[in-house]
Amino acid sequence: MNDVGLTNLQTGKTVVSGAIIEALAMQERGRVLEPGDPAYDEARTIWNAMIDRKPALIVQCFGAADVMHAMELARDNNLLVAVRGGGHNIAGNAVCDGGLMIDLSPMNSVRVDVAAKRAWVGPGATLADVDKETAAFGMVIPTGINSTTGIAGLTLGGGFGWITRKFGLTLDCLMSCDVVTADGEMLKASPTENSDLFWALRGGGGNFGIVTSFEFKLNPLGPQVMAGLVFHPFADARHVFAEYRKALEAAPDELTCWVVMRKAPPLPFLPEEWHGKEILALAMCYCGDMTRAEQACAPLRGIGKPIVDVVAPCPFTAWQQAFDPLLTPGARNYWKSHDFMELSDPAIDILLDAVRNLPGPECEIFVGHVGGAAGRVAANATAFPQRNAHFVMNVHARWREPAMDKPCIDWARKLFDAAKPHSTGTAYVNFMPSDESDRVEAAYAGNYRRLAEIKRRYDPQNLFRMNQNIKPAEAIN
Repeated sequence: MNDVGLTNLQTGKTVVSGAIIEALAMQERGRVLEPGDPAYDEARTIWNAMIDRKPALIVQCFGAADVMHAMELARDNNLLVAVRGGGHNIAGNAVCDGGLMIDLSPMNSVRVDVAAKRAWVGPGATLADVDKETAAFGMVIPTGINSTTGIAGLTLGGGFGWITRKFGLTLDCLMSCDVVTADGEMLKASPTENSDLFWALRGGGGNFGIVTSFEFKLNPLGPQVMAGLVFHPFADARHVFAEYRKALEAAPDELTCWVVMRKAPPLPFLPEEWHGKEILALAMCYCGDMTRAEQACAPLRGIGKPIVDVVAPCPFTAWQQAFDPLLTPGARNYWKSHDFMELSDPAIDILLDAVRNLPGPECEIFVGHVGGAAGRVAANATAFPQRNAHFVMNVHARWREPAMDKPCIDWARKLFDAAKPHSTGTAYVNFMPSDESDRVEAAYAGNYRRLAEIKRRYDPQNLFRMNQNIKPAEAIN
């Protein structure tokens, strides 16, 4: 192999000899890729098409030893490092320009122990990988809503979705991790081993090391849930919101309902005259006793005069993939997000005004309904602090042509700014784009100082900085 110039965190550039790279390749079970290799472009391509970065070197890992060897190279040469799990993160931190990309996507194993109600999951696994394996045993881990999302980034940043109110956040089901730290060593993190690191990993993102294995507690579910969509004319949106708030006051933990507002996609069950028109959809999932499902969903399904109601019993794995066609890779994406304690009338008016000015047919606003079990955990029990938030808004700008970058991003930012006075001030780090580094400390609220101290102990040189970065304590002004 040839000598390779890589980004050095102190000097700007360092040259790693071809002999060192060849020795690394000989140690690895996986592949070491350079620009020009046939698999290079595929390896650096991630979900958000706005991200077009070119690492100088990509190490595709097949196991923990591969990760350790790659981190030794990074440590010894003080390299810029990016870590790819599922590659779904909006900020694109899975890829870096000129540095070393550690690709965990081949490490996608899922192993279930039914008797112990545990699953061991590799960092390259997607939610689809996890759901298919656990569902075969009537078990589940609460995760997100798009099955192509990676389990690693989701868990380390929080993880919420359709069954969070019943079973908690994804990170609440995490029992232990195997972690490769900045010095290239392997540690076990759990409530009894390196407990400070375990606390930080549950919400602190990729700031503290590379997790090579997750141990999760499993929960019984299904195989069926009551789930689906109820579409309403956008003209009725204010009334629907008002009744939605009332219905949620008595909703059991087993019931979750999100609001989605956008131009209606050409779905086969939606009358053609509504395609391309603004709509409000209630997306609901009931994961409890199916004999009570109809009764639980009735208050939400009884709101207004819907265009169509397609709520019905279905396999949970099918509902987990229901939104995948609208979130495929290859589009340009930009997100802005707020947490809310309540959906006040002024906040709703701001959302509705933004929907009237959608910049493109794929842009949308969704309001996630959380709380329940996730809200009954103390804010300082894990690094994830926003336990009191009952709703999470995500402004999802999505488009295809680079010429639409400015109008779509401006639309998202305008809505974000307008809604800010009604928010809690915290943020979900998995929804934060790359230009929100100024929000990181506020996102972690009272947990930030402790996270910075733990960062100082485990990564004092801030090698793991391609993330929503928590700087080591001594670097804080």
